[in-house]
Amino acid sequence: MSEPHSTPPSSAPNGEPSLSYENSSAATQSQSRSPDRPRDSRRVSITYGRTYWSIVDDSAIVRDDKWSCFAVILSFWFFVAVTMILGVYGSMSVVLGPCSSIVLQPNPVFVQSVKVENLEAKPGLILYGTYEYPPLDVVSTWTETHNISIPYGSDKKWKYYLNKGSEINISYSLSSESSTIYLVIAEGAESLSVWLENPTYPNTTLYWNVIRGTGMITQEIFRSSSYYVALGNLEEEVEVDLNLTVRALLHNTTNAYYKCALTSSPCSLNMFFPDGNTAVLVSPGPQQNTSNDEWYVKLNYGPRWLTYIFGIGGLTVLMFWACNFLNKVRSSHEDRVGSRAEGTGPERAPLLSRKDDDLSSWGSSYDSLSQDDQDLDFLAGGSTDGKFLGDGETSNNTQRLCAICFDAPRDCFFLPCGHCVACFACGTRIAEAAGTCPVCRRNMKKVRKIFTV
Repeated sequence: MSEPHSTPPSSAPNGEPSLSYENSSAATQSQSRSPDRPRDSRRVSITYGRTYWSIVDDSAIVRDDKWSCFAVILSFWFFVAVTMILGVYGSMSVVLGPCSSIVLQPNPVFVQSVKVENLEAKPGLILYGTYEYPPLDVVSTWTETHNISIPYGSDKKWKYYLNKGSEINISYSLSSESSTIYLVIAEGAESLSVWLENPTYPNTTLYWNVIRGTGMITQEIFRSSSYYVALGNLEEEVEVDLNLTVRALLHNTTNAYYKCALTSSPCSLNMFFPDGNTAVLVSPGPQQNTSNDEWYVKLNYGPRWLTYIFGIGGLTVLMFWACNFLNKVRSSHEDRVGSRAEGTGPERAPLLSRKDDDLSSWGSSYDSLSQDDQDLDFLAGGSTDGKFLGDGETSNNTQRLCAICFDAPRDCFFLPCGHCVACFACGTRIAEAAGTCPVCRRNMKKVRKIFTV
């Protein structure tokens, strides 16, 4: 619903509804000079009895909604593409311990290839490709020994990738019987960092214990992930002999169709669409005469660009259809509301019966130096509120406040009814907006200003 017109709608004498049209664009005058130019919107005004409706053609609004939907689609899909390419399937670094096997199975709808790069060119890593998910049925047992000295307030950790069903056996021996250290097995870097912030809190890791003297612990692995074996010392410096025996479960790559040894050059494996395939990265067992059995690997996923291109097209069609459907529903709802309002309009009858109006009563002479002396004769011995005034009462009545703004004095009257209830500014606005006297509801021809001498 828009603002009121600058000119009131015409009303038919017989009470039939009348229509008036008005451009609501800012370039109304230029459009009137160029009739062939399309208009942005059109306002339809309906007057029935005393009920007045103003309806705006929403063609320009609908076009704006379509462009808004298009902008929303592009923003949404751009966000999804960036999240998938740089977030979910972005490049990542992986650290592998000895005798590990990691399965890489990205979604083939979004990923076209997997690229694996050996950052340190350390030999031993192999990338396999299998048509199906490889079974976890290869058992490998390996042992690792560490003889370390842990100063006060420091820690030492080792990282391993272990599959579900594996088992860790740790035997330890401290140089001093009175010394104590913390031994933990943490799943993932986040769990380890929580423990490092508060080593004395036990419920942050998979395994937590205060050890002294000699002993042995066993921990079963319930989920395939990266695990840290860490020692923390909060007392004086202590030497520790640590012996790790790991029973690891590895993926079976006997039926692999692709095999690539990672050395100085990277290996790449294409993903099949739409069923997909599996990439398996395997590291060898502990190496003899080496102090570091860790491999640093970088993974890169090549995006399937056709998915993102067709995804944008499909979402665009879907969202445009949804916008058009919602606009039709909204338009039909507004039509039903307008019909109900029009149906209830004639039931509201005015308190005073309507006077006989004619179309010529919509004259727009609002100045005080106007014509028609017969109108002045009509008001001879005039009245401000239906009563005749004496000579001494005129000045007193003109000092009454305006019934509209309650600020300025009443200094005008309406023709032909002669009522004086408003100042000249408010009376002019009433004539422009409603066109009827606020006292008797009779159509006004003119508004005349009263001058006091």
